Amino acid sequence: MLRHVIAPSRRYTKASHDVVRHTRLNSDAKILLLAVQGLPDGQAAQALSEHARKLGIKGRAYQKSKAQLIAHGYVHEWRGQGVRGHWRTEQLFSSVPLTPEEAALLRRGASQEQPSAREPAVGRPTARVAGRHLPVEEELGKTIPHPPSEADPRVAPGPEPEAGQRPEPGGVEAADADAADAEQQVEAGPGPGPEFAQGERVLLSLRHARRELYLGAGEARSLAGLAARWLLRGVSEAELRTVLTSGLPDDGVRSAAGFLRFRLLHKMPPELPSEASGQPVAPPPVAELTTCSAPGEEHVFRPLGDETECGECRRQAARAHWEAQWAAAEAVTDDPLPWRERFARLGDVATPG
Repeated sequence: MLRHVIAPSRRYTKASHDVVRHTRLNSDAKILLLAVQGLPDGQAAQALSEHARKLGIKGRAYQKSKAQLIAHGYVHEWRGQGVRGHWRTEQLFSSVPLTPEEAALLRRGASQEQPSAREPAVGRPTARVAGRHLPVEEELGKTIPHPPSEADPRVAPGPEPEAGQRPEPGGVEAADADAADAEQQVEAGPGPGPEFAQGERVLLSLRHARRELYLGAGEARSLAGLAARWLLRGVSEAELRTVLTSGLPDDGVRSAAGFLRFRLLHKMPPELPSEASGQPVAPPPVAELTTCSAPGEEHVFRPLGDETECGECRRQAARAHWEAQWAAAEAVTDDPLPWRERFARLGDVATPG
């Protein structure tokens, strides 16, 4: 394929590759999304259907495109009654996918921070509360090196212990060190193995269920040990994914790695009483040998309950009982009485003379 591309110097719209290469948005939805994104502020107040009509997207094509944009978090709608009881629909357009909680937070902030009609407009600038683009380095799969943290200049370093002198036990420093060691041991989890790889795969898949739980490769690998401990304790991948994605805060998740680490630690199920946990399972008690009380040659058996005869003797006794019942039934040669006479006989017996 030959390609001749000239980047425009004016009248252009910056489009994200996530939108252009989206596999679940049709061409009408992508064109509508890019067209609305590049509108000036004065024309953005119109309804989404008006912009679609100007682009020639009407009828069923518009309804399908709008449904796809709503399903993937680019468009949000709220329908309600105004002050005078008239029904109206509010629409929120975003160039990045937003969760319903993030969209509601943006809507609430826009309604509270509306500028007045005075010139110049009154209002204080606010920071972005939702919606963000990933850095270019993370989109390309690069790893950003983190420099070592600098020491806090407000905290004076303590005196170093002399040679041969052991530090005093206790104190705030010792407690903090013990707590950090304990937390590090809990987060370490099992080494690389099948459960470790499964836990890392579950953590990386959370971005498809909730956009705010996006984890990088390094973050997922650091939490894979905790996820592997869940899998070793009998939790399936689907159950772990449900626990991590349900019941999120209403105001959104600020740090996906911190939120998931807290939930993995504090909701971890108990260990299974198996050999893998180091606690051997006690075998069931074995009953002692008992002498069978059935007639015949003396023999012993091991009872399962409170029975006094072995299974073979009980089966022989039951077989003999039913053979006797069958022989007694075969010995009766008289024809049975008709049902009318049987009822009459029963009536004579029930009625006293």
